[in-house]
Amino acid sequence: MQIIFISGLSGSGKSIALKVLEDAGYYCVDNLPVRLLPETASYFERHGYARAAVSIDARSGDGLELLPAQIAALRARGVDARLLFLEANTETLVQRFSETRRRHPLARGELTLPECIERERELLADIADGAHRIDTSELSPNTLRSWVKDFIHIDRSRLTLLFQSFGFKHGIPLDADLVFDVRCLPNPHYDPRLRPLTGKDPEVIAFLESIPNVARMLADIRLFVSNWLPCFIQDNRSYLTVALGCTGGQHRSVYMVERLAAHFRPEYQVLVRHRELS
Repeated sequence: MQIIFISGLSGSGKSIALKVLEDAGYYCVDNLPVRLLPETASYFERHGYARAAVSIDARSGDGLELLPAQIAALRARGVDARLLFLEANTETLVQRFSETRRRHPLARGELTLPECIERERELLADIADGAHRIDTSELSPNTLRSWVKDFIHIDRSRLTLLFQSFGFKHGIPLDADLVFDVRCLPNPHYDPRLRPLTGKDPEVIAFLESIPNVARMLADIRLFVSNWLPCFIQDNRSYLTVALGCTGGQHRSVYMVERLAAHFRPEYQVLVRHRELS
């Protein structure tokens, strides 16, 4: 049996993720109290639900600190239990709540909306550790749907190495474990012929591969990741997100991500995300 747990900050897209799983044939439960999880998992087993999805977040009441141990217990019983954690920066969440005019689930007393968001972030911090995290701050709903579908097909028995490109002018991804800054490399943006292209296009690739420092930096990052991956695996990590950023997230970071993914793909389970191309 497979159970996918969806958690994260209010307004980060959990409803969208749960809908994707429902459309994919998962039996879905929203806002389950954590203390009811063992009984709910047993119910799934008794009634033959091979795939289920459960949303657990700050609305679920007390007992959130029990979730990691309960997921570990399910895995010990042979259940393919996975945890997907969605987050976004405070500014984005404030804007989303303002647009929808929804009330934050922790809104009470004199707390402002940003204070509610930060309080929720603190409450869920332990859950985020060890989860497959997605920062939805700069994502469209369609891109989030696509990334959730990728998550469904991951082989959890192997470490997933996720390479993500981004633009610093849009902020560093919250879900990044390692961040590399490639802004010191020559920028194709300043060539009018290359500006509308991306790091996937042959012209941009040829431009970057003609610069010795690009190859040097690529080799250094590749070596760093290779040297430290065994330590992350020994730490029982299921996911490692390596983010590479340039100014706009269109050229240099995209090229580097594609090259790194091609290098590690024969040996590891690799996912690629280009945040600013989504």
